[in-house]
Amino acid sequence: MAGLLDEPVRAFVADLRHVLGDLRRRAETPADGAASALDAALEAQAVAAAIIAADGHPSDAELRAFAEALAPWIESLRTATPTQLRTSAVISQHRAFPITPSPLFETIVAADARDHTAHGWRYYDGAMRIAHAVCAIDPVPTRDELLAVDTLRSMLLRRLRGAGVDRSGADSPPRDRQREGPPDTIESLLAELDALIGLDPVKTEVRLLTNLARVEGLRRDRGLPVVDQSRHLVFVGNPGTGKTTVARLIARVDAVLHVVSRGHLVETDRSGLVAGYVGQTASKVNALCDEARGGVLFVDEAYALTGGSEHDFGSEAVSVLLKRMEDDRADLVVVVAGYPGPMRTFLDSNPGLRSRFTKTIEFPDYTDDELVAIFESLSDANHYTLAEEARPAVKSWFAAQPRGASFGNGRLARTLFEACVTRQASRVVELDSPTDAELVTLTAADVPPAEPFPASTPPG
Repeated sequence: MAGLLDEPVRAFVADLRHVLGDLRRRAETPADGAASALDAALEAQAVAAAIIAADGHPSDAELRAFAEALAPWIESLRTATPTQLRTSAVISQHRAFPITPSPLFETIVAADARDHTAHGWRYYDGAMRIAHAVCAIDPVPTRDELLAVDTLRSMLLRRLRGAGVDRSGADSPPRDRQREGPPDTIESLLAELDALIGLDPVKTEVRLLTNLARVEGLRRDRGLPVVDQSRHLVFVGNPGTGKTTVARLIARVDAVLHVVSRGHLVETDRSGLVAGYVGQTASKVNALCDEARGGVLFVDEAYALTGGSEHDFGSEAVSVLLKRMEDDRADLVVVVAGYPGPMRTFLDSNPGLRSRFTKTIEFPDYTDDELVAIFESLSDANHYTLAEEARPAVKSWFAAQPRGASFGNGRLARTLFEACVTRQASRVVELDSPTDAELVTLTAADVPPAEPFPASTPPG
């Protein structure tokens, strides 16, 4: 197991020595190779210890790997036993490390901002390799360890981006990117996830799933045993909360991590799975699973498959789907989605469903401020500008809509945007010579009155 951590620690120390040497040259300070190596090793020690300490129960395997990987630079670790490390402060003192940038990282980022370099990104890449390697030492990382990895990632990225340190194209392309553009990377896909408005708890769960898949990949590459875990997911939430968007991102992440072979999304509902005659339902389900193999099959309103009459073929669809999920588990991920209550009933309708769908992600409704942000993103994407004086009117309109099971969330934002565009067109057409700015600006006069409207009737 020690070998899992040896390579990323050596690489991190080597990279950081180079970075520190460059900083000293720029500052015209005499280089001290021994000091640079020790500084780099101490930073690697802090990164590794922070992840090991995250759950408060470091394993012997983790502690042995930690000591052996850092022993070439830190003499006190050469004879340290797991018991000694567990009872000393060597590990526990670094538990809060992922929360705040270390002094060394701050120094590197400040130099990057000043000198237009990108050393901070080398630190980031190396630190994340160490963090994932630590999680790969035990057969299954704990949730606390995966959360610590995510906290470390978020902290480092927040500081780098806050300082304006450019990675020279490593960040994700715009969200309206074309698939024929640059190939997906884990970092570009996670950046797309981070850029989604709201959905903070959803983002956390997806990043944890991503970290787990990366860790399993490390173990698999080293020929170590990997615990077989279900990758099928349940998404619960009201309409318009981004469930399909997130499922599509998961498909692409899984492809990059070789969880699936292609990374596409096939979306369906009851009508795509259930036929009206004996023998046809199985064929429909198998055809969709064949199409989705290598990616993700997304079944919206999955609860509609159960609860029908005894002559309904929904239960047959579920049975066939469960068989395909088992037969194709190496190259097919199934995501079922719907309202929270009906989805609980759906999962209880067949004993096989609970055993295969072990992970549920809850999609919260958007807040009024988040809906305003979605409205503004729609405006930007369609080359409109929301006047500052119109923002309160847009927020008031969202606040006036009743929040229940039929609350439309992102779809509601699109409905309002389209209504505003229609009202703006009626207003602008009456102007004698509208300017370019007037043609693309949405004002408070273009926002419908702040009152509820029937779900089936767009605001006008």
